Amino acid sequence: MEPVIRFRSAVAFAGRFPVLAGVDLDVSGGDVVLLRGANGAGKTSILRAAAGLLRVVSGEARVLGSDLVLDQRAVRRRIGLLGHTSGLYDDLGVSDNVRFALRSSGVSSDRASCALETLGLVGRLADTPVRSLSAGQRRRVALAVLLARDPELWLLDEPHAGLDADHRDLLDGLVKSAASRGRTVVIASHESDRAEPLAGHIATVAGGVVVEVAPGPACRGSEPAEVERIVA
Repeated sequence: MEPVIRFRSAVAFAGRFPVLAGVDLDVSGGDVVLLRGANGAGKTSILRAAAGLLRVVSGEARVLGSDLVLDQRAVRRRIGLLGHTSGLYDDLGVSDNVRFALRSSGVSSDRASCALETLGLVGRLADTPVRSLSAGQRRRVALAVLLARDPELWLLDEPHAGLDADHRDLLDGLVKSAASRGRTVVIASHESDRAEPLAGHIATVAGGVVVEVAPGPACRGSEPAEVERIVA
């Protein structure tokens, strides 16, 4: 079976600087892969290339069977990227942001309610404009979008950043649940103690290349009932 992500000698630039300098990486369906490395190592660039947001100028970059060298946009609706920026609209309320994102992705907005409830974005908070939210609350709204969309490939860049302890634990449960349903998850994080227990494989990134891939703990626990309701 073809990997969900297959990079071979993948090269990409930011300006004139090679942020990917010949990446080789395979990610199998249903796996949780941790990209580990120092700031600037290339972890975020790998996620952005896989999401079709960073152009691969040479080598091979195939995601979900599509050649992203030929068409960067080919699989964007099948991918969810939780990045450093939320991608939300400051003037819209929390609930409206989630529902708008779902409609834009061709997903029924009926899935918004369960995701908002799971992330604790209900009551008056649901109508609060995003510009009035804290960084952690914005992160939860972006996560609610990802959860409601439930794409085939989850790309998470420092996903625990800005979340309190309870929501970090919730995020871990959501990742495990996604993998148990056959979704593929790639996490870029420097918080190894937090992210490693989630990983089936750990890829070490340095200097814009993957220098090592090793087995991870491959946690596959049972999920809380409220997590399962999101995808019912």
